[in-house]
Amino acid sequence: MKSKKITSLLLVSAMLATTFLSGCQGSGGGSGTDAKTEAVTAKGSEAKQDGASSGDSTEVTFWTLNTRQNAVDPIVEEFNAAHEDMKVTVAYYDTDGIKDACKVAASSKTLPNMWFNWGGSLGGFYAENGLTYDLTEYAKEHKWNETFSEGALTLCELGGQLSGYPTSYNVLDVYYRKDIFEQYNIAVPTTFEEFEQACATLKENGITPISTAGLNGWHVMRFVELLIEHYAGAEEHDKMNTFETSYDNDATVQALTKFKEFCDKGYFPDGFVTADPNDTQMAVFSGTAAMDIQGQWYDGKIVQEEQDINLYGTFPFPSGGTNRLSAFVEMTQFNADNTDAQLNACMEFMDYYYSKENTEKYAEYYNLPLPKADAEMPEGQPNVPEMLETAEKNGTFTITDQAFPTEIADALFDVQDGIANGQTTPEDGAKKIQEAIDAYNNK
Repeated sequence: MKSKKITSLLLVSAMLATTFLSGCQGSGGGSGTDAKTEAVTAKGSEAKQDGASSGDSTEVTFWTLNTRQNAVDPIVEEFNAAHEDMKVTVAYYDTDGIKDACKVAASSKTLPNMWFNWGGSLGGFYAENGLTYDLTEYAKEHKWNETFSEGALTLCELGGQLSGYPTSYNVLDVYYRKDIFEQYNIAVPTTFEEFEQACATLKENGITPISTAGLNGWHVMRFVELLIEHYAGAEEHDKMNTFETSYDNDATVQALTKFKEFCDKGYFPDGFVTADPNDTQMAVFSGTAAMDIQGQWYDGKIVQEEQDINLYGTFPFPSGGTNRLSAFVEMTQFNADNTDAQLNACMEFMDYYYSKENTEKYAEYYNLPLPKADAEMPEGQPNVPEMLETAEKNGTFTITDQAFPTEIADALFDVQDGIANGQTTPEDGAKKIQEAIDAYNNK
């Protein structure tokens, strides 16, 4: 089954080649990367194929998110200046651009020496297909169990191996504008009925209740998965996500029906189905929308955009009786073909990138606290400790696009679009999701 996945990527390579060669999508939420980034990408691939060595210097390539470029650029420059025997070259992509670029590179065996990725099925693909360096023995030798949190390391165990260097453990909550809630006398919802009433009150007063965007599916999914959690309950939802229980059930139909109701009532922005999820913050920051489902990195984004952090709070979506939060891990993965020298250079850079000095200097560009045993809560980001405390108290479930293989997540995204556009009924949507699961299981 795994070899078929690699083969199938060759069929989509032609479709994605233009995206790959242009560096996919760069900073600016959907615009292409500039010529400099294109050159960096090409140079990085060439360096990898040539053995990534120049004289006595070991050169390695790194692909990461453009939202972190303001921190990564100076960190890379400082690292290269301090290490005459090593050189890191970096290329930047947006959230979906890096997924596409890595898949294309996987099919052509041109993955960089290291790349940003998520856990679950997204990172698992590279581990299961022998594309990532197995860090199990490296971690034992370097006592990672004393460095990183146990939970983060566990989530990086994919495909029967430790497949990544954990860089963040993230939980998602409902961010809301405190001032807007206060203006319209809205109490923080503790029941689903109260949440619905809050949305109704906001809409009546010309405020979009929930900022979301449907391009590529994953942001709308954050709300849909909470509806499924609400109607299915925690135990049943977990069984559904491990395919022990069918998605073609009453809970899914109820959740999709409620999603359709929210669409019809205008609880999401106009045209949200085709909107860029990287832009959802704009409506909340401007005060035209009151809520957005985000992770603890949102505190850093609020600081970056020079917003008043005191205007923002969070609460757990009232669902399923437990009010669990969705959660996921982020990591750096390393090319399985790295030499010892290349792996050493990659690890030197990761340790430097995630050093205490740099995380304090560029705090708003990290998802803090780091998943380390001695991690400290970030200053000036008051919602972060509250969210992590809520997650500890209420429990978590793996965010759906990491719990699902890509083709099943894509089926869910198509169903979301169909429901929002009135082209799919909730009953048909539940069937389509399960059909995708059955097709995957029958490979």
